[in-house]
Amino acid sequence: MKLFLLLLVLLAGAACSPVRVESTTQAPGVDFSAYKTYNFLDVTARNEDAFRGSSANIANLKQAVAREMELRGYQRADSPDLWVNIGVVTEAKVQTRETNIQWDGPRYIGQRNYHWQVQQVPAGTYREGTATVDIVDAARNEQIWQGVAASPLSKDPEKLAARIDEGIATMFREYPVAPR
Repeated sequence: MKLFLLLLVLLAGAACSPVRVESTTQAPGVDFSAYKTYNFLDVTARNEDAFRGSSANIANLKQAVAREMELRGYQRADSPDLWVNIGVVTEAKVQTRETNIQWDGPRYIGQRNYHWQVQQVPAGTYREGTATVDIVDAARNEQIWQGVAASPLSKDPEKLAARIDEGIATMFREYPVAPR
């Protein structure tokens, strides 16, 4: 029974993760085990307010991807079999909440006429970051795999680094080569 409760708590914690994998895609018919080496292309960052002036965040992304690639047996090389391209996009988002009659009450609209309906109202703003990892066959210059993960960005550098690690690790669970 205790084991069941522990498993339930762990699953509930995983379900509450702010990191989500948006998509992963791979080219059909590619033998991923034939590749042995990788390296990074320059980071492509668009609208990168959260990453501006912070090479540490880009370094965290590269470090997380390198860890996942090396877990799968790839070695970093100057003339690699695979190029890794990382794209970063940040976007301002509006957090909303649903109105309820207990807290928001009906509105008086005249002539003893009260009206209330459920609405989405703004509750705050936050920034969301999306990282895209493209794996490209260096010889053919063709993308063979892509993963996309997104998460609200934390202003705390340690939390942001943890979310980057979690997002990349979660994304690479869908990679066609399992960790060794």
